Amino acid sequence: MSDHDPPEGPATVPSGVFDSVRLAIDAEFSDFYRASIRPLVGFLINQGAGLPTAADIAQDTMAKAYQNWAHIHTPRAWVHTVASRTLVRHIASIREDPVDHLPEPTSLLPDPDMLNEWEGRHRVLTLLQHLPPRQRQVLAWRLNGYTPQEIAEQLGMTATAVRSNLKKARRAVARQLTHEEAEK
Repeated sequence: MSDHDPPEGPATVPSGVFDSVRLAIDAEFSDFYRASIRPLVGFLINQGAGLPTAADIAQDTMAKAYQNWAHIHTPRAWVHTVASRTLVRHIASIREDPVDHLPEPTSLLPDPDMLNEWEGRHRVLTLLQHLPPRQRQVLAWRLNGYTPQEIAEQLGMTATAVRSNLKKARRAVARQLTHEEAEK
């Protein structure tokens, strides 16, 4: 074998290099997970999922994100898209709901002083329940800080259609609030 011949077999890389890369990836994902899991659950609840379903879908989505972490370029949008699609499939697969929806018990709140905040969120969820699914979906994306253009890209819609659905959703919520105020 001469000095110009390629080495035989694959080049060896010390295992410590792979370990340090894996630790860096784990730390990066861990930071993303901690910052994103609660907003992702809230996003799914805003789209109509109950808390247990939202938590399960969010957790499954994060597991998929970890498995594909090296290939994901926009993690926040990726997990929202995957979770949203999973929720749509879940809702489509439900045949019947034999029990009425029960409100979340206030005794499970982490701090009793947060009751007003909880009531406000519950009120928003009640208003969102009256919206058609597409309006509710785009409004949930918007409430999570996405622009109409970003929502359109993630949902495969035009930005004009997203803005139209947002406008209809806002009008419907405003009508609902006006109607409730008139009844008082």
